[in-house]
Amino acid sequence: MHLFDFSLQLPVTDPTWIFFLVLIIILFAPMVLGRLHIPHIIGMILAGVVVGGYGFNILERDSSFELFGRVGLYYIMFLAGLEMDMDDFNKNRLKSLFFGLLTFIIPMILGVWSSMTLLNFGLTSSILLASMYASHTLISYPIISRYGLTRSRSVNIAIGGTAVTITLALLVLAIIAGMYKGEIDQWFWILLIAKIAVACFVIIFFFPRIGRWFFRRYEDHVMQFVFVLSMVFLGGGILQLAGLEGILGAFLVGLVLNRLIPHVSPLMNHLEFVGNALFIPYFLIGVGMIINVRSFFTEGEALKVAVVMTVVAILSKWIAAWMTQKIYKMAPSERRMIFGLSNAQAAATLAAVLIGHQIILANGERLLNDEVLNGTVMMIFFTCVLSSFVTERAARQIAMKKEEQAKVDGTNSEENILISISNPDTIVDLVSIALIFKESKTKDGLIALNVVNDHNSSGVKVAQGKKYLEKTAMLAAAADVTMHTVSRYDLDIVSGIIHTIKEHNISDIVVGFHHKTNLVDSFFGSTVENLLKKTHRQVMIVKCLMPVNTLRRIIIAVPPKAEYEAGFPKWVEHVCRMGGQLGCRVHFFANPQTLICLKVLISKNYRGIRSELSELANWEDLLLLTGQVNYDHLLVVVSARRGSVSYDISFEHLPAQLSKYFSNNSLLVIYPDQYGNPQDTISFSDPRGHNEALN
Repeated sequence: MHLFDFSLQLPVTDPTWIFFLVLIIILFAPMVLGRLHIPHIIGMILAGVVVGGYGFNILERDSSFELFGRVGLYYIMFLAGLEMDMDDFNKNRLKSLFFGLLTFIIPMILGVWSSMTLLNFGLTSSILLASMYASHTLISYPIISRYGLTRSRSVNIAIGGTAVTITLALLVLAIIAGMYKGEIDQWFWILLIAKIAVACFVIIFFFPRIGRWFFRRYEDHVMQFVFVLSMVFLGGGILQLAGLEGILGAFLVGLVLNRLIPHVSPLMNHLEFVGNALFIPYFLIGVGMIINVRSFFTEGEALKVAVVMTVVAILSKWIAAWMTQKIYKMAPSERRMIFGLSNAQAAATLAAVLIGHQIILANGERLLNDEVLNGTVMMIFFTCVLSSFVTERAARQIAMKKEEQAKVDGTNSEENILISISNPDTIVDLVSIALIFKESKTKDGLIALNVVNDHNSSGVKVAQGKKYLEKTAMLAAAADVTMHTVSRYDLDIVSGIIHTIKEHNISDIVVGFHHKTNLVDSFFGSTVENLLKKTHRQVMIVKCLMPVNTLRRIIIAVPPKAEYEAGFPKWVEHVCRMGGQLGCRVHFFANPQTLICLKVLISKNYRGIRSELSELANWEDLLLLTGQVNYDHLLVVVSARRGSVSYDISFEHLPAQLSKYFSNNSLLVIYPDQYGNPQDTISFSDPRGHNEALN
């Protein structure tokens, strides 16, 4: 018996070695090609060419590549819908529709003409071939995600146009396939439209409701990830039953779950990580494995067909992007972005050519012959390579321009948010609120604090505090954000917070609502009251009765003269940022003068959010808002410290009104920034302040 029984046979068939080799490719292809300034996506495709059956025959394109490739393709379309800025998409939906029609009609016209005149194909074959040019796959979308441009205007237009052109191209495919299967009769169109309408209705109406129900009851990140992935494939399967490709279903599921999965959240980070680390590279490698480069040098007719197909596909997509740019007066970099995203051919193109190749005509010939099959492979290769290069260049230019504009606008001010931690039941809600409030482009700026009282300290409390801080750090890390944790001893909670504010240059403080322990206890608690006296920084007091991502609307009650406070622009920015992250409507209630200032500020800086402005007749009676605030809404009350410009004696009744009218609602009370020094008032009955925990 030999010590190692090893024999090398190509292609490799053992699952262990297949998966190992794929992981090696995923690991080293970006490293090698990154030094050559070649996009990582091209490295995956080229690696697939090398190891595939038409290269060195190291790996066979077996069922694992079919399975993981399909998952990766669905993932690309799902992430495109999930990361889309829905407010910006609604604003640019006409542009998306126009571009989608252009990028379908122009390839159809050029495709039919070139196929009939240059390749001498019949009308039906030419139409099917042209529909292959019209469709495209978002191969280069991971590049956009890496540069953080998923919510830019040009990307949203390209993605919206992708949905339009793929739908039309797949309808052409379904009609032609139905013709040769004898399925087209008087009921064909009615059944096709009915099936598509029912499938879209099921996804659009039921999936968000099921998702909101699930997220409210199960907070485990693994369960949420598996649930979302199952919904993606359920949506794909439903669209397949309707007669279209499942990639449209995955894209539609991404759109309807968009508002339930914030862009900065642990679940979003898990979804992006798994897709970009495994499924999408698997799909790209599988695409490279079907490319037969040698056939273009051995078969003259195949080379001619491949050249015509590649040139027509690239030219028609460029014309559509150029016309969109000129009509809507967009920048050249935006045109390149649209062209780069819409140029790559893969998924729907492969589906069309394989179906066309399987259809046998009456004369015994195939609807799409072997030359077209090989030419399609070459077209896929060149369009994917060109798409990656163009998208990489355009993304770099747009990202640099945004950074320069941010510096000019002065929007890079330091933002450090302090989260006071003491109650394990509120940690998830406080961290979720802080993640949504913070600037999404920064990966730090969060500080979690646990204060241990000098006089009541014990080993158990210290251990509990460290455990709470570890949990906050894990939650932030799951969202790819660094959480700095601080555990300190101090005379009381307020002193610990004040010292931390000074040491870490804190700009905002997030605390949980106080739980009353007796009848004479105050609504906010003496710790919050003392904190408000000793700091002029913005303080946000949070009570969440359901997961933040399942909130459907934000209602903001704004007092008179709030626009004169120093922190007015900041809290408006935070609320609007929250509305943008959650994709929910932001509804302001204020007096006419304040509404004017809110309207100007929102129209200038936050036009993308869905906002409403309504007059609040009487600030002193919040009962007027009870008809506006539902159980799944967040009520934001903008208050003020005693002695500030917008402070009013009616604020004394605010705690009683909140506890009476809104005890069953999620609440957020904001005390804005103030100029001036904090009030170092000392009570004779308690010179050190109360030692009370903040939730």
